[in-house]
Order: sequence, then C-alpha cells, then structure tokens
Amino acid sequence: MIRNLLFDLGGVIMNIDRMRCVKAFKELGMDNIETFLGDYGQKGAFGALEQGLVTPEQWRADVRANIPHPVTDDQIDNAFNQFLLDIPERRLQALRKLHSHYRLYLLSNTNEVMWNSKISEEFTKEGLTVNDYFDGITTSFEVKAMKPDHVIFESVISHYGINPEETIFFDDSLANCKSAGELGFNYLHVTDGKEFFELLEDYRPSEK
Repeated sequence: MIRNLLFDLGGVIMNIDRMRCVKAFKELGMDNIETFLGDYGQKGAFGALEQGLVTPEQWRADVRANIPHPVTDDQIDNAFNQFLLDIPERRLQALRKLHSHYRLYLLSNTNEVMWNSKISEEFTKEGLTVNDYFDGITTSFEVKAMKPDHVIFESVISHYGINPEETIFFDDSLANCKSAGELGFNYLHVTDGKEFFELLEDYRPSEK
C-alpha cells in the first residue's frame, strides 16, 4: 500500500528555465556561467551553495570574482532566481487534494538563496506556506548532500521514519529516480509535458 508521496521541486512542482538564468548572469558580465549551472545540479561555488558547504555571502563573493565590474547582492540573487519560473496553481491544488489521502514530503536539491525568496513566495499563492503542503521537507543545503547521492534519501527515511516500499518518489531526473529505486522507493519519472498528478492516476506498482 502506498502511504507516502515524495516530491522533487524543480521540474515537478515548480517550472524552471536554466537558460533564462544563464542569460541573466551573462548580462551581469559572468561569461563562464554555463560551466557552473546544470539541468539537475550545480558545480563549483553554485554546487557548494546547494550542498550547504558555503554561505550565501561566500557564494556571492565567488560570483563577483567572475564578474569584471561591481554588482550588488540583489543583482546576483535576482539573476540566480531567473532559474525559477512559477508554480502553477493546479499543482498546488493537486497537492492539497493528495494530502487528504497520503502523507506528502518534499526532497529538493536547492539552496538557501532561492529557498528563502522565490520558492517560498510561490507557495503562498493560495494564502498558505510551503509547510502547509508537506508533512516534511528535506533540502540539500540543510542535509549537505545532493541527489542522486543515497545519503539524502536515507536522511528522509531516518528523519521521517517512512518506508520506501510504501512511498512513491517523483523526479524529473531519471538518475535521481534510479537512485531512489536502489533504496526500495517506488518512483515516477516526470518528463516534459507530464503532470505528477496525471502520472499518479495511471500508476501501477510494476513500474518500479
């Protein structure tokens, strides 16, 4: 029996656009930005921020070292937040409906800068907060580990006491899905144009 639903954020609940972020940093003068930003994870100081190994202040200092003229904290943060588009209200509504039947958890490779600004704002569209939609939230910057590393999945299991075999994991990265599957999670790969709630309607245990 499925009792828990575990959600990735970007590409599953929140729409994202990597190239919009790349464009924003290039407009700031950071010509090498593409070496730091990936579709499913970041590298260098960006990766360190996402893994909670540096503070936002340390990350901004590293960004400034790659830009040939002065830029403000807000300019840097705003450029980074261009990675994030929005959370459609239909997905928030789906989460609320599912919450009446399952325990819901969020597992995201994300960072303190985005989490405390654009992400938190998007979850307020229905007059609620991100904590109202989930029974537990695990972020890479707090756990200091990133998907697809087993460590971050094991943190979810131990912290919330959930059984992977009673849980469906949703992610847009197949590598992350397979990593979860290795630990016993059921999973659904959310590809472009698909909605997590539609995939759940058609879910069969044999898809694991």
